[in-house]
Amino acid sequence: MATAAGVGAASLRILRAKYTSAVTGGHRFTRLLTIQHDSSLSYDSSAELPLLQKLLKAPLSTIKSTLDSEFSSDETEFPCAALLSSLNTSAPQKAYLIIEWKLEKLRNNDAKDLSRYARLISLCGSIKNLHLALLVFSSMEEQGIIPASPVFNALISTSLSSGNLITALSLFEIMEGSESYKPDEDTYNAFISAYASLGNKTAAEDWFKAKIEAGFPADARAYGSLVHCCIKLRACEDARRYFEEMMFEGILPDESSVVQDVLLMYCQQRNSQRVKEVLKFVRWRIDLNVCKKVVDLYRELGLAGDLEELVVALSESGQSSEARSVVHCSLMRMYADRDRLDDVEYCVGRMLKDGVSFSCDEDVEKVICCYFRREAYDRLDMFLERVKQHSYKLTKTAYDLLGVGYRRAGLLEKTNDVVNEMKRTGFL
Repeated sequence: MATAAGVGAASLRILRAKYTSAVTGGHRFTRLLTIQHDSSLSYDSSAELPLLQKLLKAPLSTIKSTLDSEFSSDETEFPCAALLSSLNTSAPQKAYLIIEWKLEKLRNNDAKDLSRYARLISLCGSIKNLHLALLVFSSMEEQGIIPASPVFNALISTSLSSGNLITALSLFEIMEGSESYKPDEDTYNAFISAYASLGNKTAAEDWFKAKIEAGFPADARAYGSLVHCCIKLRACEDARRYFEEMMFEGILPDESSVVQDVLLMYCQQRNSQRVKEVLKFVRWRIDLNVCKKVVDLYRELGLAGDLEELVVALSESGQSSEARSVVHCSLMRMYADRDRLDDVEYCVGRMLKDGVSFSCDEDVEKVICCYFRREAYDRLDMFLERVKQHSYKLTKTAYDLLGVGYRRAGLLEKTNDVVNEMKRTGFL
């Protein structure tokens, strides 16, 4: 669905002619209020949980009085979208009444703040109720408030979230024909995001092009929507192209999920070079799940050097101890499997110094086996003492490995020590 410039405007006119006549004249939304397309498409919300439970139990007739008793004055930040969405799932009429109550408060207080009406219209989007959003708009006009682009953007977003594409396009045409509330970058982003969410890559790309042609720069939200869409459709080359454009422009993603999706895509392609480029671009900030995928890729490819770099980078960037532990232990396993005992011991020391402990008992067992293969029994004793000092408790499997290893080496005294310790710890 291209728009705005050139071929985009033509496409819009064709679509409007096919489905509905243009909305013109007088009160802009008198006609839109009759359109019924009800088919699909800083505040601490946790503090509203008790209120949510109270509203769920309250009968419809007492919803507004319940809100009056909860709020002595007009709370600017109430309600939040999370509360409305939760309530709308099981009691949509109650969600409707909350917004209606909020609108009454704005009218009674003679509020002239445009942003508060825009926010209320956006909240209508959280319950996918365009009719209510248009009522809010009409009420705003009756208060003598002159609309602006943010209000129209909120209406467009609500239209798109509730599946009312024709209304959204009508609103866009109204904005194009105005002088005081022209489409801005948020307007275009709303369409890009909506079509991308639907998996309509062509339409999302057309709106993206229209945004650029209208003089607005590409931004993180637009790129993020396109990347998500391409990955969902397995159009990996296009996803790569859009993300690289974003990197080239120096635009940091505004959602961590964009980075995670791109990294997962490159991990599936086993493209370690691209993975490293993305990690550097986002300053090594990734979540635990993606960290595990990256580490698995490096281990499969035997990239010890890249794991070493990742260990240092995650520590310097202040990543979580869980993520750092995954990398520390993976590198340690790699060295243990290769019987590189010096490197194993260096990794253990670095990990403990970093304030991280073993995340998996199997890692300790692999290190123990490495010591036995190298017949480094005294060094094994030092390792065991070191990890115990850092509050690590050996498992029964680890004790069994020690017992078998010492017995095979003919170290009967150490074997007996292991047996006695197992008795003390309750394993025997």
